[in-house]
Amino acid sequence: MADWVKGQRGRWTDRESANSCFCFCFDAGFMLRGCGFEPFPRRGVTFQIVGQSIYFCLSTADGPYLQITEQPKQRGFRFRYGCEGPSHGGLPGASSEKNKKTYPQVRICNYQGPARLVVQLVTNTQEPHLHAHSLVGKQCDKGICIADLPAKDSIISFPNLGILHVTKKNVSKTLEERMTEAYRMGYNNGVVIHPEIDACQGEGRFPRELKDHQRHLIASAAHSQSKEMDLSVVRLMFTAFLPDSDGGYTRRLDAVISEPIYDSKAPNASNLKIVRMDRTAGCVTGGEEVYLLCDKVQKDDIQVRFYEEDDNGVTWEAFGDFSPTDVHRQFAIVFKTPKYRDQNLQKPISVCVQLKRKSDNETSEPKPFTYHPQIIDKEEVQRKRQKTLPNFPDCGGAGGGGSMYRGGGGGSTMGGGPGTGGPGDQTLSITPSLLESRLVALAERQAHALFQYSLSGDVRALLAPQRPLMTAQDDNGDTGLHLSVIHSRTDSVTTLTQVISALPGEDVVNMRNDLYQTPLHLAVVTQQKSVVDALMMGGADPGLTDRHGNTALHLAAQQREGDMVAQLLRHGCVAELADVPNSAGLCALHLAVLANSLSSVRALLEGGANVEVRELTCGRAPLHLAVENNNISLSGCLLLEGNADVDSCTYNGCTPLHIAAGRGSAKMSALLMAAGADPHKENYEPLYFREDECIAAEEEEDEGFIPGTTPLDMAASSEVREILCGKEYQPDYSPLPVPARGDLRTLAPETKQSLCQALEERDGGWESLAHTLGLGVLATAFRLSPSPAVTLLDSYEVSGGTVRELLEGLKQVGNRSALSLLQDFVPPEKNPAPQSHTKPSGQDL
Repeated sequence: MADWVKGQRGRWTDRESANSCFCFCFDAGFMLRGCGFEPFPRRGVTFQIVGQSIYFCLSTADGPYLQITEQPKQRGFRFRYGCEGPSHGGLPGASSEKNKKTYPQVRICNYQGPARLVVQLVTNTQEPHLHAHSLVGKQCDKGICIADLPAKDSIISFPNLGILHVTKKNVSKTLEERMTEAYRMGYNNGVVIHPEIDACQGEGRFPRELKDHQRHLIASAAHSQSKEMDLSVVRLMFTAFLPDSDGGYTRRLDAVISEPIYDSKAPNASNLKIVRMDRTAGCVTGGEEVYLLCDKVQKDDIQVRFYEEDDNGVTWEAFGDFSPTDVHRQFAIVFKTPKYRDQNLQKPISVCVQLKRKSDNETSEPKPFTYHPQIIDKEEVQRKRQKTLPNFPDCGGAGGGGSMYRGGGGGSTMGGGPGTGGPGDQTLSITPSLLESRLVALAERQAHALFQYSLSGDVRALLAPQRPLMTAQDDNGDTGLHLSVIHSRTDSVTTLTQVISALPGEDVVNMRNDLYQTPLHLAVVTQQKSVVDALMMGGADPGLTDRHGNTALHLAAQQREGDMVAQLLRHGCVAELADVPNSAGLCALHLAVLANSLSSVRALLEGGANVEVRELTCGRAPLHLAVENNNISLSGCLLLEGNADVDSCTYNGCTPLHIAAGRGSAKMSALLMAAGADPHKENYEPLYFREDECIAAEEEEDEGFIPGTTPLDMAASSEVREILCGKEYQPDYSPLPVPARGDLRTLAPETKQSLCQALEERDGGWESLAHTLGLGVLATAFRLSPSPAVTLLDSYEVSGGTVRELLEGLKQVGNRSALSLLQDFVPPEKNPAPQSHTKPSGQDL
């Protein structure tokens, strides 16, 4: 250790170097080890430059140090605005109770004597910064609290502390004043302002003077920190100063910082609570919409957690699906249930659902939720197919079927016509002779029908006398026509519809069963296109709805395959139903998007469906639903082929870009931005909420106007924010698995370039090839690229296409110039085997 001597004005200087840059200022009675006096042995001190002097922090193992003995209460305390007046009661301690009040308290350990305590508000961050909020109460001035500890005490409490909430527009200004005062008085220890400012810590005996350069640094730091400051949470920072020989409080102990204190009115600090849910059960497949009412939450800091636990802990956990746009005014969440872990569940099982805050993992009290097994046969078609017909006796008249069939439709099941019989009519007395004559007449008709069938072979001759029985229904409400459809008897359906069409006064073809299904509904559900045509030819009404308000077109749109939609739309009257909503408020185009059926979407658009049609629950267009499902292909189809409005708004003013940004989807955000979406368009959800009337008085220049929320405000990641600000999207080009048979990459660049030129020289040359190769669904996207042929070949290469298949495709479209470029490249094939030169479909890419 260097030999230290006392220099001028109490300085200690290294005798050997006499370097004035390393001079240390000591008060009398406190000297370095080896100089004859050691009040705090075995440890050194930390020195810090302050102006031309150097001050020290006492940080020793058995020396004095500061300790928090009573933490402040973290929740339940309200920050107050200046216009509200003083708070009723100070900040309580963590262990405070109704009849036993406590307050934040600190103790100076290993020390007995006077001291000065400085209390400041700092941020709840890894590196604490000074907070813009102010401490108010006794012994508080300029936002901080200074209290002197008598020599006889070592513990001090702060019973009258209040927290004054600064308004957003004053954060930067207040923070600059707070930083300036902390630097002047030396209270900036333990907080981060600026590296040059942070180097100067400790309390001088006289206020420091700030240079213009330092003022500029502080102003810049205040402006920067104010942008990220959380106004709903603070921490208390306690700093103790011990007196020196001159009575000045310059000997600083290390600061200690309390647990965070949350504003009870802030949504990210309030107690989470589920108030009400519109459903408490759902299918194991998930995806069912639930409306949940709750106490105040923050839309980008909340989750709906489903979990299951046993004696060993949590066995399953999943989260409801929703975006910030689905959180309404901090008090309601609309989410979709997650899939349960066991899709083959055989009996209902109860799990728990609760709210969970992302920032601090705070949770609400759990509520029960029941998952029930999946209903595979929702339309009960399979059950009815398995049902066998009863055995009829060999003899007997019209009896035998009474226990199975009941009267149905709009007339009698046993003869008679419209207007005959009825509850108000006089009962006819049937005499034995009258009954016998009728049975004879019936037998004659049946015999005549049998003779006609024998001569013509036309089964309609047998059915014609049975027309009055066509309205008979079984115990499920199904007519004979229903059963023919259920059992896929196409010939029977055709014959029955021809016979039924001649039945006067009856609309048998449109009769509903107990599930409110018409034969046409069942034909669509069972995907029998020929039966659909037969029923439509026989007078089926496509506008009739089932128990869920679904027309035949609604049911077809829910199928992943789009063939049935196209089949129905061939009948002109069906196209008029494209924009009719079902009981859930969804039109056919909405259902096709939710079913992820690109072919159905294209068929509906070609059939004249309105691409801007709104579903009735919250006004979402099909594009909103595609964005919610993060479906790039459907979104592109709606934008490019349907010319959808990229800035269409829901009932609360949200555009598709609001949804994409809130969900953090960079790809979808890039697609919407490329289509011209406005990242600055405001919805009707306030960007912030004024909790008190007095805030409006403090922000007079706002004139009571609160802006809405833009997609930029909702950006869930820095990548999305950069895309919304105009940065080009850079996809992650991770290697795609290319089938081993794909060899297009072996083409020389010159050959590929010449091939593209040959394809683009002919009108529609590349487009015909795209359809031949199975990439026709992407033709619109290719057309928008600078070189459609290049984009086509790149896409075909990624899909695993081969040169030989490309050659076959060129032969089909008859492009001789392109063929000549490839024929020399392809070697003769050994043991040729038939190959398909087309891909399954564009949507499988």
